[in-house]
Amino acid sequence: MRSLAFAVAYWTLSIGYASAAAFAALTPGRGATSWIIRRYVKRMVQAMRILAGIQLQVRGRERLPTGAFIIASKHQSWGDGFAVYDQFEDLAFVTGDHLEKFPLLGTVLRKLGAIVVNNCGGREARDALKHRSADAHAAGRKILIYPEGNLAKVGEKFRYRSGVWHMYRDFDMPVVPLASNLGLFWAQENFKKTPGMATLEFLDPIPTGLGKEEFLVRLEDAVESRTAELIAEATGQPVTSAIRVLAPDEAAKAAKLAATA
Repeated sequence: MRSLAFAVAYWTLSIGYASAAAFAALTPGRGATSWIIRRYVKRMVQAMRILAGIQLQVRGRERLPTGAFIIASKHQSWGDGFAVYDQFEDLAFVTGDHLEKFPLLGTVLRKLGAIVVNNCGGREARDALKHRSADAHAAGRKILIYPEGNLAKVGEKFRYRSGVWHMYRDFDMPVVPLASNLGLFWAQENFKKTPGMATLEFLDPIPTGLGKEEFLVRLEDAVESRTAELIAEATGQPVTSAIRVLAPDEAAKAAKLAATA
């Protein structure tokens, strides 16, 4: 019943606020659209708590640097975006172009200054990430990115992609790793929700100036090790490292190669 109640609230809020944001997108500037989306996010976080029974605790805010920075987050749940966006007043975020298939959403994303890139990566996605994130950086906005590029199951991880390093290098901004166990309570895009206390934890910022390989290893180790600890903390089970699996685009390429072999 909790999951059903939340699903009704989810779609009611989403349709209502998306429609309002689409009309607001016709006005000059980002202010009106941003205000509506912030209200939407707050209502969704409330619905998670009241209807789905998912409480959120946020740790490590004292570690956040001043000024603009990049947040590189674990992504196990559709709820991650709501939970993180609710922590900041003006957050730019990197998202896949799959969201543009929803009516009105593409217009709202562009108005918000979201950084929309191709989910499959490649040079086109890197170029889009560079140019669109440059606008957010110029405005002094904090930027949220999911380095794996896809929703991962609890206990699994994908390859950490280099887009976050290019932003880190090009804009000379610190990166704040973000660990999460929200996937235990709202797994990926699943209908079923499990009541409990989910945790987001901002970790020590990675200072600027590192090379690509060192940076990616440091980021992945920080996010994955702390995420595994948060999962163990919530479940009472031993800490277990996530298993590396192929991302959807990598699996599709492997299947195509196998079919032509």
